[in-house]
Amino acid sequence: MNALSPAAMLMPMVAMAGLTFIVWARMYVERIGEMRERRIHPQSIATSREIAATLTRTQAADNLRNLFEMPVLFYALCLAVVSVGVTSPFLVNGAWAFVVLRAVHSLIQCTTNRVKHRFLTYVASSLLLAVLWAAFLVRVL
Repeated sequence: MNALSPAAMLMPMVAMAGLTFIVWARMYVERIGEMRERRIHPQSIATSREIAATLTRTQAADNLRNLFEMPVLFYALCLAVVSVGVTSPFLVNGAWAFVVLRAVHSLIQCTTNRVKHRFLTYVASSLLLAVLWAAFLVRVL
């Protein structure tokens, strides 16, 4: 695949979506497992407030919500780069770096949940995303 083809910019986006689906699956495995172990009736956790008050294994659910925050700007960036036709090696490599950082963030949050480590990867990925948006703007102008 040509490093400057539109597909080169779309593949990190596909990988990010894949990460989201993996975390989604983990959330349901944990949630259903905890509900079975503790004999929690599904209706007793019908609202997010009831879930927060009842379930103890919420890391994957918390991470899934995180994957619909800053990554939304990532998806928009990827689509904007492709639609304007300004794909570059810097943007493609930066997009892959963002995906890796978000995967590390998910791994931390869904396992050890070390806040300091999670925060550092979050900040790094967010700053990288801001740089990528600036680079896109420069290429467009």
